[in-house]
Amino acid sequence: MQKIVIGNSDIKTGKLGLGTNKVGGHNLFSGLNDRAGADVITTALDSGIQMLDTAYMYGLGQSETIIGDVLRQYNRSDIILATKAAQDPDHDLTFNNDPEFLRRAVDQALERLKTDYIDIFYIHFPDDNTPKDKAVAALSELKAQGKIRAIGLSNFTLDQIKEANVNHDIDIVEDHYSLVHRDAEQSLWPYLKAHHITFVPYFPLAQGLLTGRYRQEDQPKFKQYPVAKYQHIMSALEDLKTIANQHAATIAQVVLAWYMTNPDIGVVIPGARDAQQVQDNAKAALLTLTSDEYDDIDRLFQGF
Repeated sequence: MQKIVIGNSDIKTGKLGLGTNKVGGHNLFSGLNDRAGADVITTALDSGIQMLDTAYMYGLGQSETIIGDVLRQYNRSDIILATKAAQDPDHDLTFNNDPEFLRRAVDQALERLKTDYIDIFYIHFPDDNTPKDKAVAALSELKAQGKIRAIGLSNFTLDQIKEANVNHDIDIVEDHYSLVHRDAEQSLWPYLKAHHITFVPYFPLAQGLLTGRYRQEDQPKFKQYPVAKYQHIMSALEDLKTIANQHAATIAQVVLAWYMTNPDIGVVIPGARDAQQVQDNAKAALLTLTSDEYDDIDRLFQGF
């Protein structure tokens, strides 16, 4: 699998990771099973996936706990752990970027993950009051102490990223991005590229829409897309199916391969509810798109 370096850090990882909001995220999804969640982590690591992307909010620490239990079976240095915090359990999960809260959040995450360092720690959401450079300064202290290796931001606006990065401490930014939600290309990428900050998209499969399993009659399930936009997506996915068939791949695998081919995207972190989904996603790392196929897919989803 192709490797990248995270920001200005010394962290190297493959371009396909695993999002773990369905591992222990009982507060976010119904019908989850923790044993199946542990199998998801095991299958990912056994499939060559290095980066595990989790957060306190995924089960209010349960996702981190499950991951920590599984990691006992593996060489810690082979795994890139990314986690996030901002929701304050002592204040009804309101966002908190206060330096003392972040220090405490890192220590608690270390305990749940059963490790002595976190590779990437993100501020999950900005709060309304804390100066962003002060919040990041606290994380820089933890980095100097060896508790974290890289500093990230998630769900920050461009202005907030600039404020947080005043001392050039930010290595990675995670935000909403997919072929049907491309705002970040204009709003974030120019600044991130200029400052060597890695970009990680969440919702890369648009909550299942880009898997190809939905049809025209399913439009009411995706009300964020007007009927005309949804029809555009359905038409583009039909064309994408032709490319997928040429590679004996699924539409989702082609979409993930497109992200991994895109030089402006660092690591892609699709989620998975079960081991089979992980195995299916991992096959995307073996898929090589031609330059014409890459450009065709880019054109199919222009305007999003």
